[in-house]
Amino acid sequence: MESLKLNSYSPEQTQLLGSYLGKLAQVGDIFLLTGDLGTGKTCLIQGIAHGLGIEEYAFSPSFVIIREYRGRLPLYHIDFYRLDRIEEITDLGLEEYFYQDGVVVMEWADRWPEILPEWKLKVGFVIIDNSFRKITLSGNHYRAVEILKALEVKLWR
Repeated sequence: MESLKLNSYSPEQTQLLGSYLGKLAQVGDIFLLTGDLGTGKTCLIQGIAHGLGIEEYAFSPSFVIIREYRGRLPLYHIDFYRLDRIEEITDLGLEEYFYQDGVVVMEWADRWPEILPEWKLKVGFVIIDNSFRKITLSGNHYRAVEILKALEVKLWR
């Protein structure tokens, strides 16, 4: 599995990383976000929206489960936080978004990994001493590896 480990010292740095992801995003890309409350998942999504050319402010869909935004590509922002059973995902048809014409970003994706497709990029967040976040991006599908390599070039030049 390929991975890239980064530190973010501010919400703006996390949003910038998201913006890079949004600019790299292609139809069918799926970003799975994991981490505790307040670790920066929504900041990353705000950046992804910006990178996709979405002008609308991206809010967390915790209470509505999914938000859709329109930009260069549609962004489907799904949040599993309030779902208690895997049947709720299938009843709501959420897995259908994996096969749409846009980009899927899913918060709390680690709750039901068995329904997630293999062509995903995982993004894990951990708060370190309340002073910064450690962000680990990983995946083994060819598309995830492409994104990781492109990010490395962007971040280290």
